[in-house]
Amino acid sequence: MKQVAIWACFYSVANLVLGQTPDVSSGKWVPTWTAMPQEVEFWNLPPSPYTSLFNVFANSTIRQTVHTSLGAASHIRIQISNTFGPTDLAIDAVTVGLPVNGSAGVSALEPGTVQEVTFSGEKSFAIPNGVQILSDPIPLPVGPESMLSVSIYLRQGQQGHRITGHPWSMTTSWLSLGDQVNALELRDPSAISVEHWYFLSAVEAWVPSDSKVLVALGDSITDGAGSTTNANNRWPDLVLSRLRNSSNPLFRAIAVVNQAALGNRATADVQGPSTISRIERDVLSLPGVQYAILFEGINDIGVAEATPQGQFHIYDQLILAYQQVVAKLHRHGIAVFGATITPFGGVAEYYDAAGEREKCRQRVNQWIRESGVFDAVLDFDAVLRDENDPTRMKAEYYTGTGDLIHPGPEGYEAIAAAFPIEIFEQFKDGAGRF
Repeated sequence: MKQVAIWACFYSVANLVLGQTPDVSSGKWVPTWTAMPQEVEFWNLPPSPYTSLFNVFANSTIRQTVHTSLGAASHIRIQISNTFGPTDLAIDAVTVGLPVNGSAGVSALEPGTVQEVTFSGEKSFAIPNGVQILSDPIPLPVGPESMLSVSIYLRQGQQGHRITGHPWSMTTSWLSLGDQVNALELRDPSAISVEHWYFLSAVEAWVPSDSKVLVALGDSITDGAGSTTNANNRWPDLVLSRLRNSSNPLFRAIAVVNQAALGNRATADVQGPSTISRIERDVLSLPGVQYAILFEGINDIGVAEATPQGQFHIYDQLILAYQQVVAKLHRHGIAVFGATITPFGGVAEYYDAAGEREKCRQRVNQWIRESGVFDAVLDFDAVLRDENDPTRMKAEYYTGTGDLIHPGPEGYEAIAAAFPIEIFEQFKDGAGRF
């Protein structure tokens, strides 16, 4: 009898999930938004009462808004990550909805848009540590370049203080005590706002079969440091807008997803796994990827010892990392575009009187331009540098940030305006060589 009950339960859940699944002949799943999973540093954990002595987010609702790239005419699904949690992550309820007026960073939802989310047919579930899980298909149409709101309720919270998230969201999220996933607005006195994403790592859209995906790999410059909070004006967002505004149907069918992180390096696991070690998780595990951009190296050079020996060593390590990333992606037919490292002259932390780090940056950029390893080169250095002092960024491009390394909105607009979108047509069939 027990076996019959188990099979009856299986068929019930299977029918529920299959009933929500779009017709496989009509399209495919692609990521429309991503955030690179990171272990959240202690200083980026939420304040009390959301962080306590023994856990994080007990009896808490997290409401987060994200910016889609491609729209979905019928279905979406979401991915929740427990990549860095030390224990199972118990999730008690999840909903999605459309934020009021299509706004980023708000807690209010449009009435009639809230949808309950299940995972393998279950409303509550536990994610094993080290794992990311996908929801069942959700019948919620979303537009391209639009906002989606995701609410997650945890009764027990994550045990301990190691949790998965994306600290540099440049987007306001909302926290509230209690189960508020169905609330149209978080008005509880406990509600607070933070500029972080927690646990949510991807949203996928059901799109036409000819859709393609571009993944941007990078550090804080790609993650949007210096952009405007809730404006979605990071340079990948602005490249997406150019593609969406094109009359070319190929360009309009490209999803642009951001797999960058503040402080990330190509060669070492700091501020998230290194680029060379996260390719499988952050690119190859995503469906529909046709193109990738590699824009890494500034932090590797900046923290390496400022001696000839130290900088020649990091040069060798960077070239090895670039070659390995390209080889791994080419093996799957993905075209890889290499971006030159932008100027950091005047940055106190990276300054050295002998200019060894600048010499290394120039050597690396020369290799990126001339090696022929990349399918195409994106010369972001040439876009941002000051013609009168090529070691520095143009002053008008870092206005508003003041740190001399991160572009402001004007700098990101310059990168997007100079981006050679014709390369997507050139490599529409994937990598040019292997």
